[in-house]
Amino acid sequence: MPGVHWYDPQAAPLNEARDVIDLIGEAWSSGAAWVAVPADRLPGGFFTLSTGVAGEIAQRFVNYGVGLSIVGDVSGHMAASSALRAWVLECNRGRHIWFVPDGDELTARLAGAST
Repeated sequence: MPGVHWYDPQAAPLNEARDVIDLIGEAWSSGAAWVAVPADRLPGGFFTLSTGVAGEIAQRFVNYGVGLSIVGDVSGHMAASSALRAWVLECNRGRHIWFVPDGDELTARLAGAST
């Protein structure tokens, strides 16, 4: 099962591109194939797809070959946006970006992905 680098839930939100690149670098340094980020550590515009923030962050993870898991309850954001709801469902069918409610679900998905 691939290793996971957990972003500190007490850390500042990922507000700039440099923050994301640093996080990917930390994952590489620890040998992790995935980064788990608490949903509330994402920048304010992440859940409003028209801002482009989510796409920019997601693309960096895909480009660097590191999986991204957003961990936490995003149901309120999904209820407010059909576009976000569709994107989350699409991501969860893929292999690079997942939205999971908690660490247990991430562990289960990773275990299933490695079999």
